[in-house]
Amino acid sequence: MDKVQLTQLLKKTWHFIWHEDSVLSWLVNIVLAFVLIKFIVYPLLGAFLGTSFPIVAVVSPSMEHRESFELWWGDFGSWYEKNNITKADFKQFPLKNGFDKGDIIILRSAKNIKVGDVIVFQSHREQPRPDPIIHRVVKIGSHFQTKGDNNARQINECSDGCLDETDIKAEQVFGKAMLRIPLLGWVKILFVDYIGAPYCSATKNAWPCGGI
Repeated sequence: MDKVQLTQLLKKTWHFIWHEDSVLSWLVNIVLAFVLIKFIVYPLLGAFLGTSFPIVAVVSPSMEHRESFELWWGDFGSWYEKNNITKADFKQFPLKNGFDKGDIIILRSAKNIKVGDVIVFQSHREQPRPDPIIHRVVKIGSHFQTKGDNNARQINECSDGCLDETDIKAEQVFGKAMLRIPLLGWVKILFVDYIGAPYCSATKNAWPCGGI
């Protein structure tokens, strides 16, 4: 193939991908977008932010605040006060108003984690659930403890894998929340909940599910 033929082929390919209005062209665009995001954008973003999980989609309501902060604190505040977290403390926490199912959360490196930070972590060291968890840190000692803002208590149980929020080691933590983008996670949720696509797993370079 000479230079002229190669140029013509590239022009035809470019036109097919970006200008042709056909089902096949549309499918090729989807495949290219998936490859670009999974193998280029996602790894580069992870390297920049210092985590192998730079993006999570929230797939449960465990961090939702369904009312104003004052009303939410009236419902859940007693648990935090019993665990040495005051209302004034909580108001200074990142994402103090929680976030919703269907949101996207951007993560950064899990360094210098403090009480109040929202982290993504492997649910259990020996029998983890297939998807990571995204909850708020409520206590730090030799290990981390978390709780979902919309949960009445910390979870320590086994069902389709185990979740122990009272004993999270540093090596289980994938990253901490930096930024919330509302609604964009619904694309993933629609595939999982309504179309029946399989849940993503907690492996490197996957698109992890957040929240339990």
